[in-house]
Amino acid sequence: MSRLKALGLGLVGAALALGSATAPAAAQWETVRIATEGAYAPWNFSNPDGTLAGFEIDLANALCAHMEVECEIVVQDWAGIIPALQAGKYDAIMAGMNITDQRMEVIAFSRSYAGTPHGFGAMADSPLAALETGAEPLSLDTDPDAVAALVEAWKPVLEGKVIGVQGSTTNANFLQEYLADVIEIREYGTTEQHDLDLTAGRLDGIFAAHSALTATMQKPEFTDMKIVGTGLSGGVLGRGVAVGLRQENTDLRDMFTAAIQAALDDGTISELAVKWFGVDVTPAN
Repeated sequence: MSRLKALGLGLVGAALALGSATAPAAAQWETVRIATEGAYAPWNFSNPDGTLAGFEIDLANALCAHMEVECEIVVQDWAGIIPALQAGKYDAIMAGMNITDQRMEVIAFSRSYAGTPHGFGAMADSPLAALETGAEPLSLDTDPDAVAALVEAWKPVLEGKVIGVQGSTTNANFLQEYLADVIEIREYGTTEQHDLDLTAGRLDGIFAAHSALTATMQKPEFTDMKIVGTGLSGGVLGRGVAVGLRQENTDLRDMFTAAIQAALDDGTISELAVKWFGVDVTPAN
């Protein structure tokens, strides 16, 4: 694909120099391969028969239809999802990935298409049920003082507790930066794995996106689970979920951004969000 892109850009440059009309380089994208984790309900997950489902699966197909390209969705373990993108295994990532400055050093992002607060999940009889909770989520970007005060109020309750989190995520980064001095952080390959350890009593709580926690609580074995503490967003937790792409594929980035904007404008993303999350999680337009 990179060779085709280089050739395409060269031809476009030559045509422009001659003053003739030529199709844009983006026309090369007839098929777009999109990676997803397949283990992060309700964003993306695998059915018992191996088929993929979830908010991002429906959205990926809608975006590809808007871009008039064939959509091929593949499953990739979360831990290797960025390296495999860089290696050219696929062209884009749609896997509940938040935009962060650290990730932008190695990949590019489309505009955001969704975002939910992050926070703690625990069983109803857990000591974490005593965590201070606010009515509205707080932003690490716009409410830093309030977040700092909240975290300090949390620390006596969290002291010595074992908290599960999916590794290589913004959630893990938050725990390391704000709470590593008081809790034991136990990292897992998937959210499904830490959910199981929570019900088995090996964890005092988990830290994840509220959307993932809500999906977990809908399972019969998690009826006694609840979201505890005030929800948080921004800062190390990221600036919304978006499509991840190789930095050199600016044409594909622009195609995705235009398709996302169109899907926001016509209500497609809102409709899919309500279908999969029960609430509209679209970002400010």
